[in-house]
Amino acid sequence: MAYTALYRKFRPLRFDDMVGQEAITRTLKNQIIAGRTGHAYLFNGGRGTGKTTSAKILARAVNCLNPKDGEPCNECEICKAALAGSLTDIVEMDAASNNSVDDIRSIRDEVNFLPTLAKYRVYIIDEVHMLSTGAFNALLKTLEEPPEHVKFILATTEPQKLPATILSRCQRFDFKRISNEDIIKRLEIVCKESNIEVTEGALKIIAVLAEGAMRDALSILERCVQDGENKIDEDKIKDLVGIPKITFVHSIVDAIVEYDIDKALASMDEILNQGKDLNNFLWEIIKYVKDVLIYKSSGKADLYSEEEISNIKTLSDKVTKEKLVDLIYELSNLENDMKWSTQKTIMFQAGIIKLCSKEVGTGGNVEERLEKIENYLKSGKLQVASNSNNYNSNTGYASNTVNSSPRMQVTQNINTASINGVEQNTNSTGTSFMAKQPVNTKKYSNDLSKSWPKIVNDLKQNGKIVLYTNLMNTRAEQVSDTTVEIKFQKGMTAFGKAVLDKQENIKELSSLVSMACGKDMQIRYVSDAQNQQVVHNPEDDIQKLAKDADIPFNIM
Repeated sequence: MAYTALYRKFRPLRFDDMVGQEAITRTLKNQIIAGRTGHAYLFNGGRGTGKTTSAKILARAVNCLNPKDGEPCNECEICKAALAGSLTDIVEMDAASNNSVDDIRSIRDEVNFLPTLAKYRVYIIDEVHMLSTGAFNALLKTLEEPPEHVKFILATTEPQKLPATILSRCQRFDFKRISNEDIIKRLEIVCKESNIEVTEGALKIIAVLAEGAMRDALSILERCVQDGENKIDEDKIKDLVGIPKITFVHSIVDAIVEYDIDKALASMDEILNQGKDLNNFLWEIIKYVKDVLIYKSSGKADLYSEEEISNIKTLSDKVTKEKLVDLIYELSNLENDMKWSTQKTIMFQAGIIKLCSKEVGTGGNVEERLEKIENYLKSGKLQVASNSNNYNSNTGYASNTVNSSPRMQVTQNINTASINGVEQNTNSTGTSFMAKQPVNTKKYSNDLSKSWPKIVNDLKQNGKIVLYTNLMNTRAEQVSDTTVEIKFQKGMTAFGKAVLDKQENIKELSSLVSMACGKDMQIRYVSDAQNQQVVHNPEDDIQKLAKDADIPFNIM
């Protein structure tokens, strides 16, 4: 006897054997019992959800000689002939390979003939969306008003590709994805009847991999018993499918969250040495991050062991929901890039290192929100006032308090030619810049240390919020006839340096400092903390700025 695949061997023969489509099967059974079956049906749904199986059962049920409760008996000569594939009155057609006008015209000609044995001639057209435009047009009239002895059952995974004229002529049934719980229950029955020993964890993995398709689940199960041993556990499935162990996935995600490049590299090396498929590995990472997000939002992690749930809980405590969402998008983009890359390994390693090297959802978003504040201020919807006397003489640093003083504007007559010739110098103490700027000694005091708080506040009044935010806790000192040092109390962050290194900000700051000093000055950035960078969250500055300016934080 020839070998039969599991999904064919265990194909349901009755509506009650169907998994996860109770609403549809109940409706079809009631129609058969009442004798009110339609002339045309459209079964829509994802792969492996039971569309073709339901069509076969329906075709037998309407023709069965001894139906019971809307079910085919599967014992009469009609049912047996249909199950054997020898009943000519039930015609199955694959529209993917029979999609021409001539194929449909042959059906149109055949419908005029009475069935040979059965009560109805039933046409099951699978993947009907593959029919050509001409074929659809040839089918229209027959589908709308077929002879009383003819019924059509159309099946498709893409109903949006069907003409509206076809959709309006059919009773449509949408087959949903089968839940993991239903898949597991069905697999338990199959394994019991096939004498297959399988662990609960293995069934969970198969259900997840099947993605709601019962046929896919049975195909995966079949792959796992091809080695002759009817024993299946989690490791066996992962080895056959190429899925890494959850410990490796957790290690990678944990490294990304903690920005630990060394840990990420070690995990990647181990995965690569095992020869695991990188696309599957990346898919597992994305799914794991999604599951962490779900756990953080709802506390649910049904398909994991207690130890794995404990790891997920620990990880969720380290990261925000926003960060997890950003990670999913970043990893999805990496997955898409890898599809088109000929160097998948390099692309994968570079992508993971990139995620470990930056705060996804912090750096860029902070800058974007700061720019939103700038735009909000420039729109004129908010008038931010400042007090030029907000200066602490004890510390020498500017304060960011706000009062009700009138809004101030800074007028600059910038010499374009000079600005284009910006000079940039670097020394051991920090970064320095020099720019030719017009001199205006009336606006500021000649004492730069006293003028600096006013300069910083003028940046805010001009709408330069990004620049202001990074300078509001600094002080300035003229250290020579040509040099001004801007001192950072806690050192410069990577984010702050990127802001300050922008040419537009260099020009703005150089102009104001030159005005205060009465001559062209060189600017040098230095740290009061012996050039040691201190981790600082720019969002703290945004929060305080928003509070001081009475701006609702949700606009950012």
